[in-house]
Amino acid sequence: MKILLDTHMIIWVLTDSPRLPQKARELILQSDNEIYISVISLWEIEIKRLSKPDKIPFTAQIISDYCKDSGYKLIQLREDSIYRLSELSRPKTEPVHKDPFDRMLICQAISEDMSLLTHDSLIKGYDNSNILYV
Repeated sequence: MKILLDTHMIIWVLTDSPRLPQKARELILQSDNEIYISVISLWEIEIKRLSKPDKIPFTAQIISDYCKDSGYKLIQLREDSIYRLSELSRPKTEPVHKDPFDRMLICQAISEDMSLLTHDSLIKGYDNSNILYV
C-alpha cells in the first residue's frame, strides 16, 4: 500500500511521540508499505515553525533529511492535485474544516492513488476511501 503521512504523523514519528497510534506505527513499519511525505507537509512545518519556534524546534530540512534517511519518499505537488480541490466535499453534518494544508494532502492522496494516514478527526469527516484514519 502507498501511504502518504499527514503532517502530524510525520512529527509524531520523528519525535517517537506516544501520541502516534499503534496502528499507525504498524502500518509505517510494515515492509510492503511504501511511505511518502509531501512537500506540502514540509511547507506547513516550516510556516508553523517560523510562527512558533519555541513549539517546533526542527526545520523542514531536518524533517526532510530524517524522512529520506528512513526510506520515505518525497512527492511534489502536481497541478492535478490542485484541480481536485473543487471536487472535494464533505457532508454538511460534519464540522467546518478550514485547514488548507489538510485539504491539499487529501487531494494529493486521491491524485496519487495513496492512502492519507491521519489521526485528525476533521479529515476523517471527508469520508473518502483515500483517507486512512487511525
